[in-house]
Amino acid sequence: MTTTAQGAPVPATERSSGAPVHATLILAIICVSYFMVVLDNSIVFTGLPQIRSDMGFSETGLSWITNAYVLVFGGLLLLGARAGDLFGHRRVFLFSLVVFSLTSLLVGAAQTQWWLIGARALQGIGAAVLAPSALSLLTRSFAEGRARNRAMAAYSAVAGLGAAVGLVVGGLVADLVSWRAGFFLNVPIGIVMTVPAARFLHETERRQGRFDVAGALLATLGSTALVLGIVDAADFGWTAPATLIPLVAGVVMLGLFVRVERRAAQPIVPLRLFASRARSGAYLTRMLYMGAMMGFFFFTAQFVQSVYHWTPLQAGLSFLPMTLVNFVLAVQVPRLLERVGRPLVLLTGVALTTVGMAWLSRLGLHTSYPTGVALPMVLIGAGQGLALAPLTSSGVDGVTPADAGAGAGLVNTVHQIGSALSLSILTAIAAAVSTGHTAADTAARSGTALTGSTVLLALAVVTVLTLIVPARATRDERSL
Repeated sequence: MTTTAQGAPVPATERSSGAPVHATLILAIICVSYFMVVLDNSIVFTGLPQIRSDMGFSETGLSWITNAYVLVFGGLLLLGARAGDLFGHRRVFLFSLVVFSLTSLLVGAAQTQWWLIGARALQGIGAAVLAPSALSLLTRSFAEGRARNRAMAAYSAVAGLGAAVGLVVGGLVADLVSWRAGFFLNVPIGIVMTVPAARFLHETERRQGRFDVAGALLATLGSTALVLGIVDAADFGWTAPATLIPLVAGVVMLGLFVRVERRAAQPIVPLRLFASRARSGAYLTRMLYMGAMMGFFFFTAQFVQSVYHWTPLQAGLSFLPMTLVNFVLAVQVPRLLERVGRPLVLLTGVALTTVGMAWLSRLGLHTSYPTGVALPMVLIGAGQGLALAPLTSSGVDGVTPADAGAGAGLVNTVHQIGSALSLSILTAIAAAVSTGHTAADTAARSGTALTGSTVLLALAVVTVLTLIVPARATRDERSL
C-alpha cells in the first residue's frame, strides 16, 4: 500500500497502472529534482580554475571542493534512505529539496576555503536525503519490467545529461558572472519544484523502526579518513604518519561498520542485499565506473582551460560530443534491453567507455581537440549512455519492499563513495607528476589521471564478465 499526497491509502496496483499523464508528471518531478543534484555535482568543474585563483587552493586542496560534497553525500545516503522508510519518502523528499536549496545559497556566498568546503559538506546532507528518496519513489511508482526500464532510462539519461549540462552552465555563469552564480540557480529551482512534488507524488507507507546512527557515522567517518589519507599521501608521502594514521583509522572504522551492520536489528545496509551475485557485481561495477568518470570530468575540464587556454564556457561546450551521444543512446536503452538483454548492453557500454578513456589518456601538451579529445568523448558518451540505466536497474531489481529504501540508498552510496575514493587516488597519483611548467604539468597530470581511470574501467569490465553475466545466465537456465 502507498498513500496519496493527501494521505489516503492507494493500492500499489492502482499506482502502477495510473493515467499516463500522471505517471509522466511523477517521472518529470523525480528527474528534474535529481537533475538538480547531478547538475550541482558537475557545475563546479568548469569553475575550478577560477575558484583556485580566487581562494588560493592548492592542487590537492582543490579536490576537497568535490570530495566534501560526495563524501557526506555518499556517507549519509543510507541514513537518508532510512529516513524515507521511517517518515515517508515523499515527506523527506520535500524536506531535502528545501535543505539542498538553502545550502546551495551558502556555497555561493562562501568567502573562505573552509566556508566553501563546509558549505559543500552541508549541501551533501540535502543530496543524501533527496537522491535515495527520488529513486525509491521511482521504483515504487513504476512496476518492474517495461515501465520501470523506461523510467530508469529517463532517470539515467538525466544523470548523464545533468553532468554534462552542469559543465556548460558552470562555464557560462563563470564567464558572464562568477562561479558562484551556478549555485545560486538551485535556490529558485528547488523552491519551484516543491509545489508539484507536494501535489502529485504519492506518500509511501511509513515503517516502524529506528535509525542506525552508529552505522551511518562509521561509514561516513571511515570513508572520509581513507580519502584524507590518500590525499595527504600526495603532500607527505605514503609512509608519513599524516598518511598512515587516517588510512588505518579508515580501514578500522569500515571494518567496525560491517560488524555493526551484522548485529544491528535494523541496519542501514542489510547485508542480505549482497546475497545476489548480480546485485553485488552491479555495486562494484558502479563504484569503479563512476570513480573513473569523476576523474574524467575533474581533469579534462582543467586540461582544456590550462592547455588550450579556453574560457570556462568553452570548456563546458567542449564536452558536447559526449553529451549528445550519451543522450541519444540513453533513450534507446529500453528497446535494446528488450532485444539483447541487460548484461550485453551493460558490458558493451562499459567496454566502449574503457576504449574511449584509454584513447583520451594519451593527452599531451600538443594534443589536438578534434582527434585527441572530441573523438574519445564520443566513445565515452556512447558507453555511458548504454551503461547507466542497466547498472541502476541491476542494483535495485529483486529488492524486497522492506529493503527498497536501503537498496536505493546503496546504489547511490557506492556511486558517491566510489567517486570520492577514486578522485583522491587519481589526484594523489597526478600530483606526483611535475615538469616545472604550468600547462605542461596540467597536460601530464591529466594524462596520468586518465590512465588511472582507464584501469578502473578495465576492472569494471572484468567485474561485469565475472559476476553479472554468469549470474544472469544461471538465472535464465533456472527459468527454463
